[in-house]
Amino acid sequence: MKKTIAITVIVVVVTLIGLIIFNRIFTKKEDAGLFTEVSFGKFEITVTSTGELLAENSVDIKAPEFTQGRDVRSSHVKITDLVPEGTEVKKGDYVATLDRTELENLLKDARERLVSFYTDLEMAILDTAVTMNNIRDQIANQIHTVEEAEITLKNSKYEPPTTIRQAEINVEQSRRVLDQLKRSYTLRKAQTESAIRHRRLWTSRFESRIKDYEEVLAGFVITAPSDGMIIYKKERFGTKRKVGSMINPMDRVVATLPDLSSLISKVYVSEIEISKVKPGQEVTITVDAFPTKSYTGSVFTVANIGEKLPNSDSKVFEVQIKVEGTDYALRPSMTTNNKILIKTIDNVTFIPNECVHTGNDSIPVVYTKNRLKQVVVLGDSNDKETVIENGLEPGTVLYLATPENIDDFRLSGEELIDAIRDRQRDRRALNESTAVRSDLVLESGSL
Repeated sequence: MKKTIAITVIVVVVTLIGLIIFNRIFTKKEDAGLFTEVSFGKFEITVTSTGELLAENSVDIKAPEFTQGRDVRSSHVKITDLVPEGTEVKKGDYVATLDRTELENLLKDARERLVSFYTDLEMAILDTAVTMNNIRDQIANQIHTVEEAEITLKNSKYEPPTTIRQAEINVEQSRRVLDQLKRSYTLRKAQTESAIRHRRLWTSRFESRIKDYEEVLAGFVITAPSDGMIIYKKERFGTKRKVGSMINPMDRVVATLPDLSSLISKVYVSEIEISKVKPGQEVTITVDAFPTKSYTGSVFTVANIGEKLPNSDSKVFEVQIKVEGTDYALRPSMTTNNKILIKTIDNVTFIPNECVHTGNDSIPVVYTKNRLKQVVVLGDSNDKETVIENGLEPGTVLYLATPENIDDFRLSGEELIDAIRDRQRDRRALNESTAVRSDLVLESGSL
């Protein structure tokens, strides 16, 4: 009996100890999620944005030139076949096929019209030959008529005056008819030569058009101009050209062959943060495809004019970041995460942004573990943390979220409130002044 009681007591004690240990471990884990310590050291101000990789240089794979300098009437051509994006090709390898239907129909019509022009030209030459030959015969006959009239006039010198006068009139009439025939021959010759030239011109034009159609159609099977990897051409709104897309004469690019030795990360930065970004700033780049690797780069270009992206009302500015080094594992269109280093501050106190709370009075406070509602003077911040210029010491333990029963916390740092309000007032004045200057610039630009 005593042995049973002893065993029971031991089991109860062990259970109680286990519960106490478990409770302490659970409480520590819970506390770890509720609290954080004030940090001290180097603070980085960054602008973070997602983007995508692009090749700095690339070779365009183009459809043949089918309007400029050619007598081709087609304006848009459809892509009927295209190798998969990412395909490695060698120079001369097959890339794409364009729809030949429209141009082949136009070529057929041009050939039929050319046959018609050949026939018309041949008939015109034959008709001209016959007509001109008839006129030449008439001129020859009229020359004989003139000669006969002149002989008659010569033989009538002993005839009565009326007979002589009639002979003279006959000579004049026959000569006038001869002159008319000669003028008619000259005019008809000029007319027929012009008509033949006109037909030859149209014949030559359609011969040239047929040649242009044949040359363009020969280029509708598109091959790679150099070695590389196929990347689809992006349209204006971000969609890619693929099978079924239309190629127009002003933009004949079907796909590109990027130079993978030099890549650009293209990102868009909000209008609120763009003033911080300058060319030359250092950037840390990670790629979603390789989360364990990071790359360095620098801001290459910053757009001067903002734009609105699809499905967004806010304006953004395009920023291009040049990736340093070469890694052929990287591919265009991969998603990147870019942390642009704006400024580094050494030896400062900072805390997570979640610790900072503001009420209706806009005075920032933090809640400490020793139950103080501490007023703090805020400095620079980034997307995760904020510098504390006054009000906290490194190592102080803070609540990450607003604690319960905040009315039980004692207010500390009231002497900092006036300085905080003065700073807020100066900041509002500066913002208003900047807004006025921006309006003046816009007004002068519109004038």
